[in-house]
Amino acid sequence: MRRQACLPVTWHTTNPREIALAIIDRVDRRGAYADVLLDARLEEAGLPRADGALLTRMVYGALRWRGRIDWVLGSVLRDPLEDLDPTARNLLRLGAYELLFLDRVPSYATVHELVELAKRRAGPGKARLVNAVLRRIARQEREAWTPPPAGPGAAAPAAPGGPPRGGVGMLGEELGEGEGLQLMEANNQEAPLVLRANRLRTSRDALVQRLRSRGVDAEPGTWSPLAVRLRGASSPAGLPEFREGLCQVQAEASQVVGLLAAPGPGMRVLDVCAAPGGKATHMAELMDGGGEVVACDVSERGLAKLAENARRLGLDCIHARVGDATRDLPGETGAFDRVLVDAPCSGLGTLRAHPEIRWRRTERDLPRMAALQARILDHAASRVRAGGVLVYATCTLSGVENEQVVEGFLDRHGGFVLEEAAAHLPEAARSMTAGPYLLALPHRHDTDGFFAARMRRLRPEPPL
Repeated sequence: MRRQACLPVTWHTTNPREIALAIIDRVDRRGAYADVLLDARLEEAGLPRADGALLTRMVYGALRWRGRIDWVLGSVLRDPLEDLDPTARNLLRLGAYELLFLDRVPSYATVHELVELAKRRAGPGKARLVNAVLRRIARQEREAWTPPPAGPGAAAPAAPGGPPRGGVGMLGEELGEGEGLQLMEANNQEAPLVLRANRLRTSRDALVQRLRSRGVDAEPGTWSPLAVRLRGASSPAGLPEFREGLCQVQAEASQVVGLLAAPGPGMRVLDVCAAPGGKATHMAELMDGGGEVVACDVSERGLAKLAENARRLGLDCIHARVGDATRDLPGETGAFDRVLVDAPCSGLGTLRAHPEIRWRRTERDLPRMAALQARILDHAASRVRAGGVLVYATCTLSGVENEQVVEGFLDRHGGFVLEEAAAHLPEAARSMTAGPYLLALPHRHDTDGFFAARMRRLRPEPPL
């Protein structure tokens, strides 16, 4: 999944509900990513801890549970929800989420806050609608708003979060009904903030101890020897350990991809879709800060963030290059010991952290993404030296973008062979596999969904 750049968030308010409304409006209207906007606002506004926590829960909760919320609103409204203007629709979604899922304030106070917000942002007429709808929801017990598992309520079944949509439904079909339901339930859980200890400056255990000494709820990860999981932390920028370069934010399954590539000191590594740099900086640390990591991406803004992370972590072996991975990479010659293709994808493995994706993706997106991934792989293959390793990774769980892309690549490139992922992973992560592939699943591993294949080049092949 590639992240689009967003304009800086500069709303001059400290009201968490008003900020949540502005973020969700931008997610709906501009295709923005909620976490980018939320992180920027949390850093900018300096909200009290309780208000920051409320803002975070409201943004992610209203997106994560939109299927059920829309079913409830559809049961109350006389006209279709889709006929409302976006601001009024999102005001109702935020209010319904707070009434149905949160206990922070009494229901009457929630209704009052949303009505006042509606007056400021949508006008008196919409404020009256918000008042009537939310009061009707508040008058009944929450259990009354649980949709049935079948029948008319099938538009948002009792499975948390409502219906599988587009590509999300396809994942359920690939896993089977029972496991597909478990996946849906896992995707509606809150994802922890995960750090990767900078092994050049500290250890995982030392980082956990330091965080705990300051009252941070930190625990070692399960699959990566460098992962630290945090509960209740809203923004990494507020952590002294982050500012000092002792750690980097990186999902635990994403860390396992770097371990699968297993670069060593002195190697030459190419990361062709590198921004914002989680895997590139990880590989540089695994190389003890030596050798060379060439980090390419089409996004200058993303590469600027990568360079910032590299400086903070004390890594000077990373060289950022602007380049289109579907074409020849400008200014780079020679072969590499490791080439990582962390491909643009549908992002369907990251629904815990990016719930808005489920309302954007359809099955038609998957073949389009697979064609792009194949082009990138074909060009990246030419940069792998004989005996070197090519790693293909995605943060999706769709076989169209994963196994089928790898199988097609191997059919086109006879000089490469697929290696068993488990043979190249630390012992703790060896069960995170399916056949020869790395496969992390939210409901099995409590991580984001990730896929990766490790392929070794046995002999040169003619250039494309």
